[in-house]
Amino acid sequence: MTRTLITNDDGIDAPGLHVLARAARDAGLEVIIAAPARQSSGSSASIIAAEEDGRIAIERRELTGLEGIAAYAVRGGPGLIALIAAHGAFGDPAELVLSGVNHGANVGRAILHSGTVGAALTGGLNGAWAVAVSLDVGMNPTQFHWDAAATATIGVLPFLLERPRGTVLNLNAPNSAANRGIVEAALAPFGIVQTTLSERDAGHIRLAVEDLPNTPEPGSDAALLADGWVTLTGLDPVSQLPLGFEAAAASARLSRTAGSPGTS
Repeated sequence: MTRTLITNDDGIDAPGLHVLARAARDAGLEVIIAAPARQSSGSSASIIAAEEDGRIAIERRELTGLEGIAAYAVRGGPGLIALIAAHGAFGDPAELVLSGVNHGANVGRAILHSGTVGAALTGGLNGAWAVAVSLDVGMNPTQFHWDAAATATIGVLPFLLERPRGTVLNLNAPNSAANRGIVEAALAPFGIVQTTLSERDAGHIRLAVEDLPNTPEPGSDAALLADGWVTLTGLDPVSQLPLGFEAAAASARLSRTAGSPGTS
């Protein structure tokens, strides 16, 4: 059985976490749960924790409907949890990290800030397969189809486990009992919500989250999700961008030499 860490950024009591853990267990995966003791949304891949004498507090939990599965509440964010799990904090390191089901979509380049995605990227960076899983509940949901996201996640695992270790996927599901299927999608330039400064004075500021006013770019994960598809995007945990610095520096040196007095 594939040893699987279930984590999230909404906290260990979040219903999406419990649904995902049950789905993984029922699929025959060897499940261990470790999640933040409290809400940690927007923590990205932060490894900051509440420490006492240099120690990170970890509390064993028994979760209803998940009896017999080791579960831990950690006073730290999901990125930290994925990191310490990779170093044996909860027994043998996980081969697979499932992060979610998040309360709200994680699409577009704004996933940089997501703790859900941060945990998956950290898992991938440390050699595990990983999926960040989110449900597009919108701003004022009246019902939650957590199972739709969990079922889609289990459905893509055979594909994922054929990929190299360290492969990371970002999956978003519509908040509906039915969907149009799973489609690979590129990241939108932004997300589907924006953070704004709603209040400011000399001593504090207040942030608010609201829908973006523009229509999502056609073919992007944001647009396809809004059109009823489960979107799947491959993520690279850490990548480099060639700069061409040496060539630019050499060209600059040549330009300075050509312009120096006494040259011809």
